[in-house]
Amino acid sequence: MIVNAMEFREFEDCRAFMNLLDDRDFVIKYKHILDTKFEELVKWFLCSYMGISTRQVPPVDSYKRKVNLLSLYLLVAMDGGYQTVTTENTWPAIAKDMGFNYEDGDYMRATYAAYLDVLEYCYNFNYVQQSMQDKKMVRDEGTSSSMQQEGLKNAGSVNDAETGNQGAVEMESVVLFAGVDDDDWSKGKRRKRFNFNYAKWAMDEANRSVMNQARKHNLV
Repeated sequence: MIVNAMEFREFEDCRAFMNLLDDRDFVIKYKHILDTKFEELVKWFLCSYMGISTRQVPPVDSYKRKVNLLSLYLLVAMDGGYQTVTTENTWPAIAKDMGFNYEDGDYMRATYAAYLDVLEYCYNFNYVQQSMQDKKMVRDEGTSSSMQQEGLKNAGSVNDAETGNQGAVEMESVVLFAGVDDDDWSKGKRRKRFNFNYAKWAMDEANRSVMNQARKHNLV
């Protein structure tokens, strides 16, 4: 009921919904409902938030096959994200998991880039900003007036810690942006680099073997 009642009027609504997707059991139990709601989210994000009205939601390929955007989003997350999937060349495997053919790997990559890549970026950036803001609030609330006075006396070291040491801050942001979390269920599955040529060879060999067996049977 909560999911069905959700509406998307600002990006905070998107963030709240996408936070629900971290719960694997919840996703499995309510996948059908979440599929429809995720399509609503993507459509709102593209049309209202990004001003893009030329992309059909959900996307459909030239053979009239619908792409399940939530499944695509979750599968790519499970394999480490868009950049990792591209680097490791696992788009053909993603396509196969989606019910398409290995040859549709490039189509899956293009679909993700057109529909979900910017959404994921905005979500992760929003997460980083919110996390840093929460940390700042905790730090400010825990700082007494006497500590503030002491901080003024040691402005040099404080400035170095909060503004001068950009490397540490940037590294923290990168970690948060990437969603690095050992307990995150979506990072539990990682594939080895996908060898599309080998997979195609194996399929051809299997087909050839079946045909040979069929010929022998017909001869008998």
